Amino acid sequence: MAELTVGRLLTSWQLDVPALLLVLALGGLYGWGVTRVRGRGEPWSAARTAAFTVLGLGALVVATMSALAVYDHVLFWPAAVQNILLDLVAPLGLALGDPLRLALAALPDGAAARLRRTMTGRVLRVLTFPLVSTALVLATELTVYFTPYFATALRVGWLHELMYLNLLAAGCLFVVPVLTREETLPAWCTHPVRAALVFLDSVVDAIPGLVVMTHGTLIAGAWYLHHHPSWSPDVRHDQQIGGGAMLGIAELVALPFLLAILFQWARAERVQTAALDRHLDRQQAAAAPAPTPATAPATVSVPAALSAPSAPAVDRVRPWWETEENEVAARIRRQHGETD
Repeated sequence: MAELTVGRLLTSWQLDVPALLLVLALGGLYGWGVTRVRGRGEPWSAARTAAFTVLGLGALVVATMSALAVYDHVLFWPAAVQNILLDLVAPLGLALGDPLRLALAALPDGAAARLRRTMTGRVLRVLTFPLVSTALVLATELTVYFTPYFATALRVGWLHELMYLNLLAAGCLFVVPVLTREETLPAWCTHPVRAALVFLDSVVDAIPGLVVMTHGTLIAGAWYLHHHPSWSPDVRHDQQIGGGAMLGIAELVALPFLLAILFQWARAERVQTAALDRHLDRQQAAAAPAPTPATAPATVSVPAALSAPSAPAVDRVRPWWETEENEVAARIRRQHGETD
């Protein structure tokens, strides 16, 4: 093959029919959902659509049809970048588009109910449980590189496509439930917990890159030694470049992932605060005494006025957070208890 230059890295492309069909299917379904939701007069953010198409589907196209795919059979580092794009970058873009919420909003009531039951079913609950999904991502990457999986996929075309899908699915199992606005995770997985999980995941995602970069044995060494082009770096150095690229991309992806969680956290706090203000305003309006009509002043002697019983005070209404059972009320009760 021709030497991989910066120009060829940007201009070399090849068609991958299964990947193209997947991109068209995902893009078509998402576009149908957006059209259906907006057709009913409901808003759908253009930023979410851009994240899904540009970052999500774009990363999928780059990983499977760009120069990375053209040169992944003669150099290790393009294959390593391919896999990290499929495992981390593409799932992040797809998740930022919130496809689960879009599907529930666009589908008819019956189909949406079936989808919600599937999302909250036992199998998906186990696979998307935060620590389980993180372990699945790590196990998938280590299996690809430290078993015959990767070396065999270089020789067998359909297995190579299956490896692409395997990496993409493993990444989506962690990223999509964490970023979606639908309740797909346990109740204890609040935004602070999700931020901590993203930080933990960034640490875990660094492990494959470190191991690949420092591993003493060549990964798919027989293949790359046989197909090693004269213009490429040493095979061991090529593997070190690939491991370093995996490590760098994994750490770069962690920052926007964490920022997305923090943005959702701030938005949720604003929504809760606005709801609390509206609730307090309604409660205050209900507790206010009704205005009494003006009457002529009665002539009352001073002793009688002093001896007359005082008018009954307005019954005090207990604050809503003392009577209701929900997360916001419990938090306010705890704050009042700490203040007392």
